[in-house]
Amino acid sequence: MLKTLELSIVMPCLNEAETLAICINKANTFLTKNKVIGEIVIADNGSTDGSQLIASNLGVRVINVNEKGYGNALKGGFEAAHGKYIIMADADDSYDFESLLPFLLQLREGNDLVMGNRFKGGIQKGAMPFLHKYLGNPVLSFLGRLFFKINIGDFHCGLRGFSKEAYNKMNLKTTGMEFASEMIVKSKLNGLKITEVPTTLKPDGRTRKPHLKTWSDGWRHLRFLLLYSPNWLFLYPSVLMVCFGFVSSILLLLKPITINNINFDVHTLLYTFSLILIGIQFLVFYALTKIFAVENGLLPKSDRYNKLFKYINLEKGLIIGVLFLIIGFVLSIKGFSIWDDTNFGNLNPSQTLRIIIPAVFTILLGIQIILFSLFFSVLGLKNNTSAF
Repeated sequence: MLKTLELSIVMPCLNEAETLAICINKANTFLTKNKVIGEIVIADNGSTDGSQLIASNLGVRVINVNEKGYGNALKGGFEAAHGKYIIMADADDSYDFESLLPFLLQLREGNDLVMGNRFKGGIQKGAMPFLHKYLGNPVLSFLGRLFFKINIGDFHCGLRGFSKEAYNKMNLKTTGMEFASEMIVKSKLNGLKITEVPTTLKPDGRTRKPHLKTWSDGWRHLRFLLLYSPNWLFLYPSVLMVCFGFVSSILLLLKPITINNINFDVHTLLYTFSLILIGIQFLVFYALTKIFAVENGLLPKSDRYNKLFKYINLEKGLIIGVLFLIIGFVLSIKGFSIWDDTNFGNLNPSQTLRIIIPAVFTILLGIQIILFSLFFSVLGLKNNTSAF
């Protein structure tokens, strides 16, 4: 009998006694009215207000999830769901459980993840805090679209549907409110088909404060988006810093630069070379983050990831590092010879620092490349190859 279930409606619950029965009754009305063979699953995260008893008396399944957190509660409900499809929504009566048909129809058409869009469906007055409506949600949704090229207008809508098969492919890891972002990002990274439908949002029916915390949970979402997008966090800033630092350094090595009566000389050269070094550090951390995320199952493997170990290996890293060290030592010797020519007396800083600064930079860069090539080789052992 369980295998014939088409839909599981999962509601995370933490002290929702005021609205839980309303949501369950609306969900039952939807199933009956649309002749959908389904079930309702309440994923309780430790309620102390009798929510479990309310759900049991209404004949729905209650799954007790001991691990605290929004993500943990939902994962507990998803794992226990028997339906081919799953639709999730909060049990605070802010979403309309009688209007789930558009989600189910999109799932039946073969979409893996169906997101609700509250901005297209309508947000009633007082349903969403001002900061969430005009700052937090739009900004985070924009960043999600920018970072991952996902055409979704409302990243944080709590009403969404997906197939059980798609859920298993997502391999979700987070435990808190950022779970909502992870579901969308993992769907995209795993090549799942994503769409959205308009949905409405009304003020929830609770008298207590919501569990969502504006700033801390907003930061958790932003942090997740950044960590799962090492291109934007490390790679792109690295390219900008290295390019700007390299061009500026070459120009300053040739001669001082004067702009609007402001003279940029060797002191500025020190900063531009430092900018290159920082940019290369960002590049290294991009590779480290990518390797860590893939090897720990946070990100799927890609062709680019496999090429990282194929074309950049320990031997190449050691050779490049040693070459930079040699250049640094040669420049240092040249700088020392200039000092020797003055019988170790006073030097012209504008002349000698144009040699000494590149010398120190190349020595530091060579050492970094050698050390990181050794470290990358350890990280790449799972791939049966030495990595830079």
